[in-house]
Amino acid sequence: MYPPSRIVCLTEETVETLYLLGEDHRIVGVSGYAVRPPRVRQEKPRVAAFISADVPKILALEPDLVLTFSDLQADIAAGLIRANVAVHAFNQRDLAGIFGMIRTIGALAGCAAKADALAAQLAARVEEARTYAAALPRRPRVYFEEWDEPMISGIGWVSELAEAAGGIDVFSALSRHKSAKDRIVTADAVIAARPDIVIGSWCGKKFVPAKVAARPGFAAVPAVTTGWLREIKSTVILQPGPAALTDGLDAMRAIVAEWVEKTGPEGQ
Repeated sequence: MYPPSRIVCLTEETVETLYLLGEDHRIVGVSGYAVRPPRVRQEKPRVAAFISADVPKILALEPDLVLTFSDLQADIAAGLIRANVAVHAFNQRDLAGIFGMIRTIGALAGCAAKADALAAQLAARVEEARTYAAALPRRPRVYFEEWDEPMISGIGWVSELAEAAGGIDVFSALSRHKSAKDRIVTADAVIAARPDIVIGSWCGKKFVPAKVAARPGFAAVPAVTTGWLREIKSTVILQPGPAALTDGLDAMRAIVAEWVEKTGPEGQ
C-alpha cells in the first residue's frame, strides 16, 4: 500500500518526525523509548525496546511498513522481512543524514513537500546557531561524553551541533566513526585535549559530574578545575532526529553561551 497506513516505528526519531509532519495517524506501534510528543505514550502501543522487539505483537498490528535504525536492529529487521513485512532501515549518523531521514520519511508517507519544509526549517535553526557562534569572542574546547565505562566521545551529529553552537569538539576526528567502539577514548587522551567544558550524556543513566572529576589525572583538566561539567539529557541529543536539532542544539548553545559570558573575552 502506498502511502502506508499502518507504520511501526522502532526508534523515537521516526515517531517524532511523523508527528511533526501531521502523519501520526499512520503510526500503529512505537518503541518504548518514544516520548516526543508526550502524548505518544498514551496514544500508541509499545512494541519494542531498542535492540529487542516483540515480533508477534508487531505482526499482530499488520503493519504496511516498519521503520528501523542501524545494524543494532538488523536481527529484528531480518525477522520481520522473513515474515514478509516491508522494512526500511535508516542509518543516519550526521546532520546531512538526519535531514535525509526526514525527507525519506516524507517520501515514504506521501508528504514530501511537508518533509522538505520541516527539514529546511530545522536546517535554518542550525545555520542561525552557526551565524551567532561566528561572532563569539572565544570558543570553548568541548569534550562530549556519550558513555563513561568505557569513555566514548560524541557521534557525528553531536560533534556538528557542538561546533554549530560555538564549541570546538576536541575529538571531532573520532566523531566520523559510526560505531561506538571506534570512538572509545582514554583518560590520557581527554587530559591531553584540555577541554574547557565536559558535557555528559550517558545514554539511559544520569550524568555524575563528581565521578568525572574523581578520575585519576582529571584534576588537570580545565573543565574540572573550573567546574564546567554539564549534562544534556540523552533523550534530546543522542536521538538522530528533530529533538537533537531543537532541544539538543538549544541546550548546547546555552552551555557555550554561559561559558563565554562567565569566562569573559580573555578567559578570566
